[in-house]
Amino acid sequence: MMDGVAYIDFLKISLICILWYLCSASDNILGKVVLSDFPYPMTMTMTHLVTASILLGPIRRFMNVPPGRPIDKRYFYVMILPLALGKFVSSVSTYISIWKVSVSYAHTVKATLPLFTVVLSRIILGEKQTWPVYLALFPIITGVCIATATEITFDHIGLASSVFATFCFSLQTIFTKKCLKDTEYHHLELLTLITRISTGLFIPIWLLYDFRRIYYDLTFLEGGKVSQTLIMLTCAGLFNMMHNVLAFSVLALVTPLSYAVANATKRIFIIGGSLIILQNPVGPLNVLGMLVAIFGVLLYNKAKYDQHQAAHYKEVLPYVRSSSELNSHHLGTHHLPHSKSDADFLPNGHITRNTGSNGDANGHLLLRDWEGPDGFTLIPLSDRRSEDANRPTPSLVRGGNVTDKNNLTLHSRSVFHV
Repeated sequence: MMDGVAYIDFLKISLICILWYLCSASDNILGKVVLSDFPYPMTMTMTHLVTASILLGPIRRFMNVPPGRPIDKRYFYVMILPLALGKFVSSVSTYISIWKVSVSYAHTVKATLPLFTVVLSRIILGEKQTWPVYLALFPIITGVCIATATEITFDHIGLASSVFATFCFSLQTIFTKKCLKDTEYHHLELLTLITRISTGLFIPIWLLYDFRRIYYDLTFLEGGKVSQTLIMLTCAGLFNMMHNVLAFSVLALVTPLSYAVANATKRIFIIGGSLIILQNPVGPLNVLGMLVAIFGVLLYNKAKYDQHQAAHYKEVLPYVRSSSELNSHHLGTHHLPHSKSDADFLPNGHITRNTGSNGDANGHLLLRDWEGPDGFTLIPLSDRRSEDANRPTPSLVRGGNVTDKNNLTLHSRSVFHV
């Protein structure tokens, strides 16, 4: 059973996840409703960018996000500016896909994000994946193919836009991670910077393209839905911004695998919510394709997590070699890299009972109680519960014969860190 603190943490994470799902689903569903009567996806994107640019500043101050250091001009043009461009293009492509096809189908196609991530990581970063990662891509591809073949509202532009948006999101993911590592920026600080740059760059383009079209769209302006559309646009912008903030909050609270599973669950929530609220016509095979694709995403997330864990263990764990006889390793001074002491062996293989700095007989690494920060405990060779600490209890010296309190013959397990 969970204790009080763990239970409160569980409730907090669950609440944030529910709000995250609701904001994301509301953003997508409102976007579909708005674009059905107001076919201007660039305007949807600009609404989101402007809303985020205004409100992310107060949110950062409320969360005490530290300001980032100045960025080199060359790095700005090589990395930050392309990220701002990619944010705008991927967002516009997303809303074109939602406009042309159903929300459920658009998000099923977005399940191919791992495929693009694997391919682009191999090309750009030279990363190789394990076989389980590659095998997990097959159910994703299969599910999307089934959903595409059975999609009633299929549209070539919608499919192309959804695939292109997924490609852009994958590129953004790769380079955002690199940028966060290079600049040491807080994720909300980087999000604010990229959003504001993107807004400033594309307001002139929006004025020249979408604004002019809306200005001459008499059907919309005289249709009596201007106020309603503006309200829904503002709400969609707020939901989109909260979706980004909550997503980063969840990532900061849970493990990468838990976040990946929560993200896949969010996609299921969006698909299910859109089917219920918008009542898109779907067939059994279409639903099957969606489920297979989502299942493939879960398999991929698990395989990637296992791959990262294996790489992490390979880096941090020492090479361990065991020996039942310390006497064969007594020549020279043996250094233990994970400690600050030397195992000073005598020429005959014995170890000396050094005295500590305070004059006690518990100064030697192998003869004192010691517990590391990671939960590793070195069991002392003498029984400290004994009245005379200088006379170790023979039964506690593994395989040893106690003949002299200053010299112990040890027959125990030795670990060498390479």
